[in-house]
Amino acid sequence: MTGSTPNMKAHDSLAALDARYVNIAEMEWAPSPFEGIQTKILYSDPETGLSTILFKMDPGAVVPDHIHTAIEQTYMLEGSLEDDQGACTAGNYVWRPGGNRHVAHAPNGALFISMFMKPNQFMAGTKFFTEKK
Repeated sequence: MTGSTPNMKAHDSLAALDARYVNIAEMEWAPSPFEGIQTKILYSDPETGLSTILFKMDPGAVVPDHIHTAIEQTYMLEGSLEDDQGACTAGNYVWRPGGNRHVAHAPNGALFISMFMKPNQFMAGTKFFTEKK
């Protein structure tokens, strides 16, 4: 098994095929390279690039210009994430095909979970949330 939930020491003693339960409330929010955006990495596989991330964005925070290199799926828990193509609001879902490029912002803040098949490519060269800095 190559994937893991970072900093979940309780998982270290599990057998390869055991379920990995994640107590999200016990996880610390980690700062991201972007102002006003914090993350909790729920799953990350460095070999494939697959990841599941919980995001918290402050009101007015922006995810800068980036390309989705493969399918990305997002379920909005609170607030909204908006771009020039539309808005994903609380209780709703959006998916983007590989090749989709946009700038996203959270005018009133947002809490959402996203699943990535591969890391996004940020146009300014910033590393993706799961990539080593």
